[in-house]
Amino acid sequence: MLSGSMRVLVIGSGGREHALVWKLAQSPDVTDVFCAPGSAAIAQIATCLPIGVTDIVELADFAEKMKVDLTVVGPEMSLALGIVDEFTKRGLVCFGPNKLASELESSKVFSKRFMRKYGIPTAEAEICTTRGEAEAAVKKIGLPCVFKAEGLASGKGVLIVVTKEEADRALRLFFDDRVFGSAADRVLVEQYIDGDEVSLMVLCDGERAIPLATVKDYKKVFDGDRGPNTGGMGSHSPSVILDAGTSREVLMGVVGPTLKGMKEEGRPFKGILFVGLILEKGLNPYVLEFNVRFGDPETQSVLIRMEDDLVPYLVKSAKGTFTPDLRPVWKKEAAACIVLTAEGYPGGFEKGRVITGIDEVAKEEGIFIFHSGTAKNADGQWVTSGGRVLSVCARTRGLSEALKKAREAAERIQFEGRHFRRDIGAKAIEILRERTGSGLA
Repeated sequence: MLSGSMRVLVIGSGGREHALVWKLAQSPDVTDVFCAPGSAAIAQIATCLPIGVTDIVELADFAEKMKVDLTVVGPEMSLALGIVDEFTKRGLVCFGPNKLASELESSKVFSKRFMRKYGIPTAEAEICTTRGEAEAAVKKIGLPCVFKAEGLASGKGVLIVVTKEEADRALRLFFDDRVFGSAADRVLVEQYIDGDEVSLMVLCDGERAIPLATVKDYKKVFDGDRGPNTGGMGSHSPSVILDAGTSREVLMGVVGPTLKGMKEEGRPFKGILFVGLILEKGLNPYVLEFNVRFGDPETQSVLIRMEDDLVPYLVKSAKGTFTPDLRPVWKKEAAACIVLTAEGYPGGFEKGRVITGIDEVAKEEGIFIFHSGTAKNADGQWVTSGGRVLSVCARTRGLSEALKKAREAAERIQFEGRHFRRDIGAKAIEILRERTGSGLA
């Protein structure tokens, strides 16, 4: 791999992939960036290819033909289908876990059993295949509890139920209406743990781990953490809620045993390990879930804070060649991301609504806009094409200022039915003010 002449391929088309392409294109070692399938926005900074994320062989054919030096996989579905296995078989460098290691995310049953086996703190759960088993599990675990589809459901296959009526509705949705399809062939009915949710993303090379900057995302669609779960409504870095002490505890008590256990299981983990945590009473970390790829919208907040070139970290992860001195450098500024969504998301929504203000807002210093679900119409206007439409991000000194800057930028971008949360980071700011004993955050 010659310095200054690398070709990179990114798989995916959302805001996470837009951010990855943006960051990778800045590398002095990269001359060409491809993205499959990409988007109209990504096409402004990379060459987009009409190949779907599940077309594994076709993607590998392209990478082989074009002598791609590094492929970075965004979506979990590509990983679950074994894209890394196919690329590795052909001698191609592909960042991410192989198919077996990807079961940490693609199978919640495997993940739960794995955590139990290796003593990783997680909530108690019952594995159910029928409505009757789930009803019995609800009685055993008690309310409130959590229903989780076993397979991939784009971040939406989780329902927290508090009342008997909500439990009945969950039973109906999962087992009668089958709204999550085959992803809910097996369902986890899980103990509900009250606390703050937070994420830790860690680069892994099969044996060693390098934590990325801390970040917190927000799943519920409405202010006050109300409404259904989404793929993510916003994020900020640093997370504030996950302090240095707890981060070390998670690295030692969760990440370390996970890498050791996966190696023992014959599934050495390379790529990003995304640890979704709940801090019971703000202290005790329990693992809610593992993801095996960059989070969305966590990646947007993290990458705009990264001072280093991302490429060497991804190559060394894929090759299993981390060294003890390898540690990313982060900008001292804080970052915030606010997701603009279409009306009705995470349910049904209309496409094709004209968006105004994007290009003007994007020119402002310290503002970064990543497109999650947009397209260009025949008149060259930006229009909505997905549930999550845009990630509007800001980087500046202090988290309070970054959140304010991101909110103000989000307000200036308009489209019919636009929705976004206006309380992203509110609790983090309260915590910062309590720590400093002043009004500053």
